[in-house]
Amino acid sequence: MKRRITENLDVDLEREMWTCHHCDKELVSVRKNFKEGCLAYARDPREIYRPLVAGEYSFSPDPDWVRIVEFYCPQCGVMIENEILPLGHPLTYEIELDVDALKEKYAGKEGA
Repeated sequence: MKRRITENLDVDLEREMWTCHHCDKELVSVRKNFKEGCLAYARDPREIYRPLVAGEYSFSPDPDWVRIVEFYCPQCGVMIENEILPLGHPLTYEIELDVDALKEKYAGKEGA
């Protein structure tokens, strides 16, 4: 029994797994941060936010302070999420589901 959580992320309540919405690849237990099951790519912010002017104040994030981290499905390669993080900062844990309540809510509802 799958439920769609985001544009690119589903939860399989029977197996208690995060899955890719596009290819059904199981990522990691739903009781963990889904990002742990993704491929991660830390990018220099200047690759995305190109400096607008020369000099110290270029309107581009400083790569000595932050990275843009992209999370991809390891099977189909779709980008599931991205975030800007200060260097050394742990991954954010942005979705925590009450799995037991969801299982109870959808128990016995085929295709619901």
